[in-house]
Amino acid sequence: MKHRFFPLLIAILFTKFLSAQELNHFKKSIEQKTEINQIDSLMTKSYERDLFNGNVLVAKKGKIIYQKSFGFTDETKQTKLNNKSIFNIGSIAKEFNAVGIMILVERGLLNLDDPISKFNLGLPKWSEKVTTRHLINYASGIPRIENKLIIPKNDEEAWKILRSNDTLLFEPGTGYRYDNGNVFLQRRIIEKVTGMTYQQFVAENIVKPLKMTDAVFDPKFGYKNRTSCYDMDHVKCPELEFISGWLWVDINDLYKWIDAMNANRLISKASFQTLLNNPYAKEEGGSLGRFYEKEELQRHNGVSYKFESIFLNDFKNNVTIILVSNNLNRVWDLGHTIHNLMLGKAYEIPKKSIYQAIRKEAFNNLNKAIETYNSLKKNSKEEYSFENPSELNKLGYELLRAGKNNESIALFKFATNEFPKNANLFDSLGEAYFTSKQYDLALDSYKKAISLDETNENAKKMADKIEKIIDK
Repeated sequence: MKHRFFPLLIAILFTKFLSAQELNHFKKSIEQKTEINQIDSLMTKSYERDLFNGNVLVAKKGKIIYQKSFGFTDETKQTKLNNKSIFNIGSIAKEFNAVGIMILVERGLLNLDDPISKFNLGLPKWSEKVTTRHLINYASGIPRIENKLIIPKNDEEAWKILRSNDTLLFEPGTGYRYDNGNVFLQRRIIEKVTGMTYQQFVAENIVKPLKMTDAVFDPKFGYKNRTSCYDMDHVKCPELEFISGWLWVDINDLYKWIDAMNANRLISKASFQTLLNNPYAKEEGGSLGRFYEKEELQRHNGVSYKFESIFLNDFKNNVTIILVSNNLNRVWDLGHTIHNLMLGKAYEIPKKSIYQAIRKEAFNNLNKAIETYNSLKKNSKEEYSFENPSELNKLGYELLRAGKNNESIALFKFATNEFPKNANLFDSLGEAYFTSKQYDLALDSYKKAISLDETNENAKKMADKIEKIIDK
């Protein structure tokens, strides 16, 4: 007992000789060390459970308090990630063109409310109705440049789609549609106004002033420090062929960007607020992600194949959290978990994914996969997540999309037994039966979904459709 008591006694005596200011600083130092240890424990355990492969950075009051890399740059697992590793940050990169637009507005070179026909882009007559303000808020209603069947491989193909389609999806300012056509036109407007390529403009006006030393546009495979995304089976993602102008960054450069926006080093506070608040669709967010006014929280995430990134920018508590990943895993959950931790709220370290544990086996032998599920539930319940019905739902749809109809039905039936009060799973089972043209069973499943959730409009619609088929 003496050995345990002695250090505690020293600590108590030590604090008696400190001034109030020094004591407050000492307490804050202890609290911050606790925070850092908790974040590190959370991220380390998540990596060990195959829930995260990427880089993380946490800043508080303008100072980085935690930064670490977990995992590898690609599917070969030959090279470890470091803070110079550059990532495709998906939709977060759309912030650069939006801020570029506001830079031009502040220089008096652009008016947000002028029609984009002013720029002579060779677009149909609808360009006389669409303004740049509509574009930055995804309220333009312009034709989509991509869908499930068609994705433009370059700028020329995107131009063809926009210039050949003279029909708007909706009247500008009356709706919301998150679509990359809005991004494409923002970048082209910047080029038209400045006479520079979009990449040159961003390099000169954003990248260089902020000293984002590792940022690069559209890097090819093999570029220094470039990561590649891969799936849970360690299969490399296909290289994306799409419109140009995607800035890849390392986590430090992304932090420099967020910090610059917070400090209004590139655009004014008023311009920042213009981008942060979407007047046409407040709940959807605008060019800078979602803004939760009550919490004073900005959240933006981006996904491209298996790349996924997120940042939470908490203005009220002066906290910034960034995660970048090349393995599409639990980035979203972990970002919010770290935020709860920083606010002193209750949080849990994520459990291993049961979906990941049985996915591969399910495609080879579903019965064995279900046996594995039951065994893990019996022996490793604290280690794996058995509380989330979406894990089984996701696997069922993968089987269905792969043409394994019987297996998907069996999996969904198993899932409804595991979660008998989950309307969505019965809806999914109904879809699997419907795909196999087992209409009576499909109807029963949809009716069960409706009984569990009377607001399930899809189940109601499908039930009506099936009844008409049966009546014939």
